[in-house]
Amino acid sequence: MSATRYAYLGPEGTFTEVALRTLPEAATRELVPMVSVSAALDAVRSGAAAAALVPIENSVEGGITATLDELTSGEPLMIYREVLLSITFALLVRPGTKITDIKTVTAHPAAQPQVRNWMAANLPEVTWESAASNADGARLVQEGRYDAAFAGEFAAATYGLVPLVTEIHDAVNAQTRFVLVGRPARPAAPTGADKTSVVIWLGDDHPGALLELLQEFAVRGVNLMLIQSRPTGAGIGNYCFAVDAEGHISDRRVGEALMGLKRISPKVRFLGSYPRAGVLPEDVPALRAGTSDTEFVAASDWLARCQDGRA
Repeated sequence: MSATRYAYLGPEGTFTEVALRTLPEAATRELVPMVSVSAALDAVRSGAAAAALVPIENSVEGGITATLDELTSGEPLMIYREVLLSITFALLVRPGTKITDIKTVTAHPAAQPQVRNWMAANLPEVTWESAASNADGARLVQEGRYDAAFAGEFAAATYGLVPLVTEIHDAVNAQTRFVLVGRPARPAAPTGADKTSVVIWLGDDHPGALLELLQEFAVRGVNLMLIQSRPTGAGIGNYCFAVDAEGHISDRRVGEALMGLKRISPKVRFLGSYPRAGVLPEDVPALRAGTSDTEFVAASDWLARCQDGRA
């Protein structure tokens, strides 16, 4: 395995590359752009890269399905870090292009919901075509295949383009969440401000089936931060659920919730426990009464005394 190589969704000039470069360890790694999320994660699975940074969620469109599906299927991988990046777009064009010259525009599909209103107001007759990434869209404009691309302003110099319009965003304070993914290993120690990600498969479809899964978290005071359904590919009505929960697998409340899920779900895939980006331990709300590790241990000790006739 190449321990010094990190893959990312490329080509050069993507928001993913910018997010990756915010990690301190990126300065000592060889950063390798890949053509897709699938290719980046396959590089980790094959050992060609030690880790890969890929987008997983944005605040406008929600989950990035390509990433969720890759983590749900295939050889297991694990999330070790997350990065939050504020997103704003620029309209990149070849030098000399005026806004009235634009007939076609391209970007990653996840960009469209973030610039849809701006396009309706400023480029109402323009044709949209999807690209593998925003930076790849910029490359296609450089090659003359499209007139303009929505991408980060920082990508302009890389592809010999100019930003015709900057600070484009339909939603103020839009963010994308990226995850650093590697091969499964022991999770890092808890920080006090952690997140645990799992994928849960439904068993037989019956009233309350999803509720039964969610109750494993609720009764132990585990707050859910994300839940998203994805088809399993086994037919209409067959779903699994990607879940982000507050806490670390070493926390008793989280560990027992996962054990409860394992008992009632046909399949549970652990995707990792890792620090929450931008959250300090002192920012985490106090635990609900009865859900701390101390209280779980006390309850376990009480049960043991009952079983031994010492209660």
